[in-house]
Amino acid sequence: MIKFILNGKEVETVAPATVRLIDLLRDDFQLIGPKEGCGDGECGTCSVLVNQLVQNSCLIPIGAIEGAEIITIDGYCNTEQFQLLSECYSEAGAVQCGYCIPGMIMASEALLSQNPHPTEEEIREGISGNLCRCTGYNMIVDAIDLAAKKGDGLW
Repeated sequence: MIKFILNGKEVETVAPATVRLIDLLRDDFQLIGPKEGCGDGECGTCSVLVNQLVQNSCLIPIGAIEGAEIITIDGYCNTEQFQLLSECYSEAGAVQCGYCIPGMIMASEALLSQNPHPTEEEIREGISGNLCRCTGYNMIVDAIDLAAKKGDGLW
């Protein structure tokens, strides 16, 4: 049995330790925010926070999350930080198809929680594991910068 905290609630599973976290989240917990894009850890669409660090859930066997705190976009969307990031992404025109956005938002949260006032270079590095094929990174960088400025004291 594997026990961990998922979006603020203690949960457990009896799934085999080799099951990927993304599969457990989507299939067993019906959390559809993390999406499988590449399945190889290259695109970031499946990004979640594991103990406050952004991780690709397609690469994590659930045996590695015993006792960890996992936050998905499904749980994060109820926070004040999400509301601000969402507004800033929209204001900066950083959302088009939306496929990459859950992973980008989780990477944004991880970055801003560790560095509330990042430089442009630090923002680009913070989202570097996430691919966007539609919007382009400049608008996403602008959105994160805007959130950092508007969210003074939030992170």
